[in-house]
Order: sequence, then C-alpha cells, then structure tokens
Amino acid sequence: MKTVAVIGAGFGGLALAIRLQSAGIDTTVIEARDKPGGRAYHWEKDGFVFDAGPTVITAPDTLQELWALSGHDMAEDVHLVPVSPFYRLNWPDGTNFDYSNMDAELRAEIAKLNPEDVAGYAKFLEYSAGVYEEGYVKLGHVPFLDFKSMLKAAPALAKHQAWRSVYSIVASFVKNEKLRQALSFHTLLVGGDPMKTSSVYALIHKLERDGGVWFAMGGTNKLIAGMITHFERLGGKVRLNDPVIDIETLGDRVTGLTTRDGFHMDVDAVASNGDLVHSYRDLLRGSRSAQRTATKMMNKRFSPSLFVVHFGIKGTWPGIPHHSILFGPRYQGLLADIYDHGVLAQDFSLYLHHPTVTDPSMAPEGCSTFYALAPVPHMGKFPADWDAIGPEYEKRILDEIGRRLIPDIHERIVTKFSYMPTDFANDLSAHLGSAFSLEPVLTQSAYFRAHNRDDHIPNLYFVGAGTHPGAGIPGVVGSAKATAGLMLEDLL
Repeated sequence: MKTVAVIGAGFGGLALAIRLQSAGIDTTVIEARDKPGGRAYHWEKDGFVFDAGPTVITAPDTLQELWALSGHDMAEDVHLVPVSPFYRLNWPDGTNFDYSNMDAELRAEIAKLNPEDVAGYAKFLEYSAGVYEEGYVKLGHVPFLDFKSMLKAAPALAKHQAWRSVYSIVASFVKNEKLRQALSFHTLLVGGDPMKTSSVYALIHKLERDGGVWFAMGGTNKLIAGMITHFERLGGKVRLNDPVIDIETLGDRVTGLTTRDGFHMDVDAVASNGDLVHSYRDLLRGSRSAQRTATKMMNKRFSPSLFVVHFGIKGTWPGIPHHSILFGPRYQGLLADIYDHGVLAQDFSLYLHHPTVTDPSMAPEGCSTFYALAPVPHMGKFPADWDAIGPEYEKRILDEIGRRLIPDIHERIVTKFSYMPTDFANDLSAHLGSAFSLEPVLTQSAYFRAHNRDDHIPNLYFVGAGTHPGAGIPGVVGSAKATAGLMLEDLL
C-alpha cells in the first residue's frame, strides 16, 4: 500500500486526504495546531463558540461527494441548513438590500434601488451562468500543469472578456452604484479586489444562486469535525499539535518528513495544504529547486489580511440576519487603500457573522455570538505593530456596529477577542499574514497559480487556496479534486 502525508488539516487538506484514503492510499494528516481546521479553526470561550471562518458554505454537492466516494452520506456526520437571505447588505444611509436566490424577492430588492436595473441584472445573470460553466464546471477541478492547458482554455476566457474586472463587467449591466457593489463584493470573500479580479469570478453569483448558502449546525467547526470523523472511519490517521519542520528530499524526490516532536515518516508522496512560501522556503530548505520556487513565490502578489473581532453579547437579535455586509462610505477608494496603498483607513466595510440567529446553541441562553471582519492590508504593505494598534481598531469596529445595529453593544459584551494579521502569520505561517494566499488576479490564476503538482519534484503536491482554482470552500475543495486526480494517477 502506498503511503502519503498531507500537511495541514484545513478544508483542502482534509478533502484531499478523504479522496486518497477512499481510493486505498494509506494517508496521514499532520496538523501544526491543537485542533484541525486551518483557517476554519474555532474557539470556545465563556460558553460561546467562535468560528474563525470561513462561515459562508456554498456548493454543498462538492462536500457531499467526499462521503459518496465510499458509499456514505454527509448527513451521517454534518447537519447543513440553508441560510436566507444569503446576506443583508447595508449602507451608511440606512439602505438595506436582502440578497437571495428567490427571483421575485430579488427583483423587488433591485427595483427598490433602480427599476431599470432589473433587466440589466437578468443579463448579468446570463453572463454569470456562462463563466460558471466555463470557469467552474469545466475548469474548476482540472489541474493546469503546462501552458498548453492554458491555451486550450483561452478562447472561452476571451469570449467572456476575462481580462476585465468583476466590477467593470457588473457596471456594464447595471447603473445603480449600490447594486454594482452588491453584485461585485463576492471576490472579497476569496481575497480579490473587485476592481482587479478577473470577471471569471462573477461565476460566484451563479454558484450561490444554484447551490444556495448553507450553515453547519454547531458552526463551520462541525463540518471540519465531520470530515475528520469520516476520514478516520475510512482508516486515515490524524496527528495534531505537531508541526512539520522538514520535508526531506533525495535528488528530485520527496522521501519523508519530520515534525517538531521528532515524529518521522517515510512517504511515497507529500501534499501540502500549508502556506506556499512556508512550504517551499522553510519546509523544503534542503531542495535547491524549492528555494528557487520560494523566491519566485515571494515576488507574487498576495491577498490582504483580515482583522476579525469575535464577541459574545447579552441579548438575542432576531432582526440581524446570519450574514450581513456593512458597506462603508467609500468602495473603490477603500479597496485602493487596502490593496494598493497599504493604508489602514479611517473607514471600513465589515462582514458581520451572527450564527446564533440560526443556531442558538453556539452561545449561553439569552446571549449571542458574533464576529465582525474587516479586510486590512497585509504585513508587506502595512508593517504595523498590531499589538499596539489592535485595541483601538477593535473599538472602532465595535463602535460602528453600535451605530448601525446594536446601540449599547459595549455594555452588552460578555467576552471578546480579536484576530489580526500577525495571528495569521504566527498561527498559520501565512506569508505576510495574508488571509487568502495569492491574490486572484488573471496573471495569478490557473496555470499562473502554484501548480497542484510541483514542476521539479514529481511526488510533491499542493492543495488549498494558493493552488488552482483558489480560495473559498468550493475553491479549496475543488483543488483537492484536481490534486487527488494527479496523485492517484501517479501512485496507483
């Protein structure tokens, strides 16, 4: 039996491990932290359950497929429920927009902003369906290992004007600025600037419309726990709280790995769900080709980081939906500050997660769990002392939620803590504290992203946000399918 190690128990690593174990490969997942999940880590504090993220679950069929490979049903281990509206979008002037896949309701919401844009939205939806078919259905699970594969995809990408940004495509269909924001903000959920991210990412709209937005009862951590349960049921092994410190190579092949605690494993192949730069520069420091790749990786553009305020408060808030986007007074200018100028602006846009409106068990009785997330520049653009500025930034975020939604928020807080760019760097070895790995611009997509199999070390593979197709749950689970296909072809 072939033996494989997967480094990192995030969504990508676990999805890959399940695929390999289902196919009869002896698979061990090795995780640095005390709990699995990677970016989907969680904390339990004072009776509140806080998911680190990601908290927007889409394309549930890609997850169900992981269980179906061995004749099981995901419902054995995970209870998914639909979320509606998908998001409530709110602007400083008090305008609300409930975003869902219910046609009549959505058209009514659009008409409230601008009746003329109802027809434009229908055309945008048609465009989104086209890029969904070409960019996700046909290419989302296919590895791009050589330039020929990119050339084959080029005509379809050209037909949909992939060189244009999501925002510019949306703006060509609808006139109302708030609606333009409502139909373009999704790229921020995968680390992309709507003003620069390829219009192919407009496929997210179709993906959500068709598959819905879901929540795992108990939190995203319960989806991770279900994946672990299923992986171990199949015979897979998980090693926690023991980071890999060295991937050993002989010539152009990986031979084994060693962890901080001295655990050693001989392997037929290694797949890393860890940070790309960390994997190449630190774990493969004995490989010259890996060091060359690390240098190239460090010259690429990385997505921003995040500042996340987790807070548990007294009271329940049935009027605040599960997912809200609180837009700030600026859109394009704020994005330029985050992505280009490296400025921590006075204003911000927030994603507010309120899981207890769906599952009250995630907080003590009569209380609620929330987190507020603000995109911020990564540490390469804004090398600040976050320990010094974090408390003030946290207060500004809570003040804004107080102004917009919960007037006496500070008096109601039972427990709170923030997660900053330095935490992404320290806990996840994320290069520059980036929350989403490589920025999803056209010149860093498909063939131009990190390859699912290394070009020079043929039994070294990658899975997760830095590889094709990119960040977000459907992206990293899709990368696992692409990488598993290569590994099974090579190993069996």
